[in-house]
Amino acid sequence: AYEGAAAIISVSDGMRADVLSAYPNVDPTKVHTIRNGVDVNKFAPNPDASVLAKYGITGSYATFVGRITRQKGLAHLLRAWSQVPDDYGLVLCAGSADEAGIGAEFEELVSQLQKQRKNIWWIKDMLPKPQLIPLLTGADLFLCPSIYEPLGIVNLEAMACQTAVLASRVGGIPEVVEHGVTGMLVDYTTDHAKFESDLTAAISSLMADPALLEKYGKAGRARAQSEFGWDAVAAQTIALYKSVITH
Repeated sequence: AYEGAAAIISVSDGMRADVLSAYPNVDPTKVHTIRNGVDVNKFAPNPDASVLAKYGITGSYATFVGRITRQKGLAHLLRAWSQVPDDYGLVLCAGSADEAGIGAEFEELVSQLQKQRKNIWWIKDMLPKPQLIPLLTGADLFLCPSIYEPLGIVNLEAMACQTAVLASRVGGIPEVVEHGVTGMLVDYTTDHAKFESDLTAAISSLMADPALLEKYGKAGRARAQSEFGWDAVAAQTIALYKSVITH
């Protein structure tokens, strides 16, 4: 089916490379990257303190949003967080474990952290957008320690809420998070101790620099609007369809 297609749309350059690798007979000129977008009108800064109060969240905090899977790198994040200064809180919006093993590992790591610190919050339910958006807005830093990610829409949602992002440099994430502009990227390595140590260092340095986090957050909002708003994505899609029709 791919080989006979007039055009193939990929959500990231990384996925485009995967398609070409899996289907070597596909003409590379037919494979185009049009990245996923985000509704920047819905995902926008909303400092509703009542949402934080509902969950008892206080002080400066970073947050993670996603499923409990090995792909998301959660165990690495939690081990890294154990070495982060305890002035900073961590809010985990995580549920739907892929399998019992990773679910049990995650729960044990969270439990260990909560025994050591009072500012670790685990929200197990999937939050509706009216609650998720204020939580993203209130965070000093959004965390995405994925081992692999085709694009990382959660990063776009955080950026649209004007929150700085710290993520791993894997898959399509570098196409979303601009290192040193909208946040920071940490190289993933199978040397897990090094990866976790690098996460600790990056988290600690960023959380200690509110001015830099604010700068990254504003740049992230601007980037989400200009490059990932649905108007921009729709314009790219229409342009591709027109080019296919004319040929």
